Amino acid sequence: MNLKIRLALMNFLEFAVWGAYLTSMGRYLGNIGLGENIGWFYSMQGVVSIFMPAIMGIIADRWVQAQRLLGICHLLAGGFMIATAMYGASAGADSEFSVIFSLYAMSVAFYMPTLALTNSVAYNALTSAGMDTVKDFPPIRVFGTIGFILTMWFVDLMGFQMNQNQFITSGVLSIVLFLYTFTLPACPVSTNKESKSLVEAFGLKAFALFKERKMAIFFIFSMLLGVCLQITNGFANPFIFSFGAQPEFAETFGVQHANILISLSQISETCCILLIPFFMKRYGIKNVMLMAMFAWVLRFGLFGLGDPGSGVWMFVLSMIVYGAAFDFFNISGSLFVDKSTSPDIRSSAQGLFMLMTNGVGATVGTLVAQEVINSYTHAQVIGEQVYTVGDWQACWFIFAAYALVVGVSFALIFRPKKSDIMV
Repeated sequence: MNLKIRLALMNFLEFAVWGAYLTSMGRYLGNIGLGENIGWFYSMQGVVSIFMPAIMGIIADRWVQAQRLLGICHLLAGGFMIATAMYGASAGADSEFSVIFSLYAMSVAFYMPTLALTNSVAYNALTSAGMDTVKDFPPIRVFGTIGFILTMWFVDLMGFQMNQNQFITSGVLSIVLFLYTFTLPACPVSTNKESKSLVEAFGLKAFALFKERKMAIFFIFSMLLGVCLQITNGFANPFIFSFGAQPEFAETFGVQHANILISLSQISETCCILLIPFFMKRYGIKNVMLMAMFAWVLRFGLFGLGDPGSGVWMFVLSMIVYGAAFDFFNISGSLFVDKSTSPDIRSSAQGLFMLMTNGVGATVGTLVAQEVINSYTHAQVIGEQVYTVGDWQACWFIFAAYALVVGVSFALIFRPKKSDIMV
């Protein structure tokens, strides 16, 4: 089989595993009476991202081939995810937070490192085949987003959004990918026996960048914007479904198929990646990052103003805006780090950027968002359904106001040199 097709299938499965539950898990947790704890489940992704990818990266570099470690991680992640589903199925509404959260946390702990491991496998295979990773990898990576979207649709159309079968779907796909890794090209382990300090191994040398005012400001704002990253993944589905408690919205497409509606965000994300080169050349890094920050204001504000009926166009627009909100900051920020750091700490600096955004920022953001939502909403049982109802509009406007303050502050405080602004 063609190498690019093999790697595309690997990426497809990698993100299909995630798409099966990432946007619908909040609905399921609310349905079994754990709606007030949704934030903890999403924050765990950030917590394990702080240390697990580094640990697995060290193992892949020194002892276990990356494609083998990828398979082992998926076998464990899939096993724990299926165990989570089995417990949820047996306990139902009596599910204890400590049990289901612990099983889920173990699954996520082994899944999150695979995001980096799949990149390592792909880069190694392409390089070994004499291909250009910059040119050849992005079309391969797009199949990951396609996999994510298709499992979102599958879970929606099969009626799995509010039950544990979304976890079964994810777990089975993880085990399929474990089996598939046996067909992937072998990745070498390092033959360099020189020992590194823990500081070097975990990429902590990049923290020295905080001594530079420009970089310190950038990383602090990366963390502040990272607060926004997981809020809609965790709460958009329960929010849209909450309209089902109102008879005039109960049968609307959005309430019945929230996951399909939300998948427009991922479709937009794919398209916005293609627009980045144009925007970067025309407007420069700082302005593109500002576009992302104000796109988050629109993302949240449109959720607060819309509804699944006559106002569904605002939901759709919010989904379209998400592509710019997510991609423009993550990719332009990564480019800024690449241009602003020396080669010897460039990889560590990229790790620090991810730590501040997807680690610290996203973790704090989901937990704080949960407190806000708990303050303004409550569970309401209607028939056999559990809805999270209340003043959702106030929640979204609070999140929008936060993003606005971050964006304005960034515009006023972050002043890179002209050479840093244009690419």
